[in-house]
Amino acid sequence: MKKTTIIETITILYIILFCYTGISKIIDHEIFEQQVAVSPLLAPVSKLITIAVPLAEFVLILLLIIPKWRLKGFWGSLVLMTLFTIYIMGILILNDKLPCSCGGVIELLSWTQHIIFNSIFISLSVIGIILEKKLKMSANNSNAIIQFI
Repeated sequence: MKKTTIIETITILYIILFCYTGISKIIDHEIFEQQVAVSPLLAPVSKLITIAVPLAEFVLILLLIIPKWRLKGFWGSLVLMTLFTIYIMGILILNDKLPCSCGGVIELLSWTQHIIFNSIFISLSVIGIILEKKLKMSANNSNAIIQFI
């Protein structure tokens, strides 16, 4: 499979994920606020979290859509998914009975399933970063050769 096809596939998967979860958090914003407010890790900053997370998801969608900014989008996605995974691990240590505030059907996953799901997307980010860097390097090398000629 070509690098560009893999990059586009990962991009589409992330756009679907962030679009779905971001919209779910906005549509059910009161529920999202309540779920974040009961989290022992997030309660002190729950208002900020309920605004920042959907906003970050939508910003990442924009970064991923625009090829020039896609590498930044992959890096941002990696950071966000890693933070979500660290949060889930913290929840498992403190209280695994807390509700999930992911939005939509993803809320139906167990905490362990969340970690697996997030790990897959973290891996996709890493693959996207590696392939996007290679693609940019080969494009830069091609431009340098053309300019040299």
